[in-house]
Amino acid sequence: MNKKAIIIGSGIGGISASIHLSKLGYQVDVYEQAEKPGGKLNEIREGGFRFDTGPSLFTLPNLVDNLIELSGSSSKDIFKYDKLENVCRYYFTDGTVFNAWSDTEKFASEASRVFNEPKSNVENYLTRVKEMYDLSADLFIFKPFARFSTLRSKAGKKVATKIHKLDMLLSMHKRNKRSFRSKKLVQLFNRYGTYNGSNPYKAPATLNMIAHLEHNDGAFFPEKGMYSIVTTLVDRAKAMGVKFHFNKKVDRVLVDGKKLIGVEIDHEKIEADKVISDMDVTNFYKHLMPKKKLPLRLKIMEKSSSAIIFYLGINRTFPDLDVHNILFADNYKEEFDYLFKRKRTYHDPTVYIFISNKSTKTDAPSGCENWFVMINAPVNIGQYTEEVLSDVRANVLKKINSMLNVDIESHIVFEEMGNPITIEEKTSSAGGAIYGGSSNSRLSAFLRHPNKHSKIKDLHFVGGSVHPGGGIPLCIASAGIVAEDIKNEIIDQQ
Repeated sequence: MNKKAIIIGSGIGGISASIHLSKLGYQVDVYEQAEKPGGKLNEIREGGFRFDTGPSLFTLPNLVDNLIELSGSSSKDIFKYDKLENVCRYYFTDGTVFNAWSDTEKFASEASRVFNEPKSNVENYLTRVKEMYDLSADLFIFKPFARFSTLRSKAGKKVATKIHKLDMLLSMHKRNKRSFRSKKLVQLFNRYGTYNGSNPYKAPATLNMIAHLEHNDGAFFPEKGMYSIVTTLVDRAKAMGVKFHFNKKVDRVLVDGKKLIGVEIDHEKIEADKVISDMDVTNFYKHLMPKKKLPLRLKIMEKSSSAIIFYLGINRTFPDLDVHNILFADNYKEEFDYLFKRKRTYHDPTVYIFISNKSTKTDAPSGCENWFVMINAPVNIGQYTEEVLSDVRANVLKKINSMLNVDIESHIVFEEMGNPITIEEKTSSAGGAIYGGSSNSRLSAFLRHPNKHSKIKDLHFVGGSVHPGGGIPLCIASAGIVAEDIKNEIIDQQ
């Protein structure tokens, strides 16, 4: 009889883990408290509109392709996506509009034309961040970082000999300020700190490598929208024999000393050989293992940012907008001071507008658009009253109106809001922190929770709140790390 694995949560990390574990011969059951899979990567359908609710940028699509291939299918036959010609359209408060073309040469030329930035500065920067990614990805992303075995590995030794190239001593902002003449270009590249919920004025410049994925590798978009990543992978997992149980909340993880027993659901004990948690790791300990002390690293590590999102059905089209758009704040540093120091939303926020039906026409009725409008927001510490959220809405609409020269409220025919409170309620993310911990310290990589419990052998962790971090590629990578650990255990036992 096959060994049994239980996965708690069906976010992208949990779904990916289910495919890996099934391939390793486990009988896999996934328990999800919500009515459908995806976690933060979900969707809303209403009035002819379809909205992706969470991650909206698709990079490293080969990681999804690999999972599909692992399940025994051909990715090109069942999961199609296109490379975006324009990664993002940026709007600045002085009226400047900048297209971040996916073609590196075209991007550098555009920066030279719009910002009067020497092309060589842009080209050298993109070369540098590519070198950082190529040097460190094996160690920081695809391996169980902070283990002696990893640090002694070929990848670890490679980094050790060139550690100065990781640029850990400067902040993202300081490196970007030294790299570019244009303040606008500095602001553009500072934005990549938000990709894992961090403050670019504090986070180490190592994180500038995030820009490599968009500007060297490219940004992509699935033909059927972001949620099709979830539905495709769930279908493949089911075809392998994985069983998904929805509206099933795990109440406790059962252990006897250091031995894993299984889980408890609705007062029923379910035994398992492996338990893999895809929950936010802080709430995992708080709710599922309350008798265990919260690891010190989780107490020390600063939480990532959260978000306030407006899903807006718009009854007209905006030809000047692209799939991804940014309306920048005038004072970017002050906005981050509000986010991480004052724990308050900023009155002039940077607004991100994602319009999937620019690519997937069926996501909105004819002549309409589906707007995913997001601002970064501090985690919930009790500050989100109805009055505060109403003020946020007013400030966001005011920003859109002033920068796009429109009365957007008169065109809204559907509206729904997500905020740190609802994010925690729906996805168990502590305080609504989207990425668990931030990277606002050079020690952040060492403080992030590992992918297996240090004392309970058969308890593992995947998802955005543990190593290597948040975002679709990193969540998939976390599942790969767990699978490799378990595979090695199987080999050792043979």
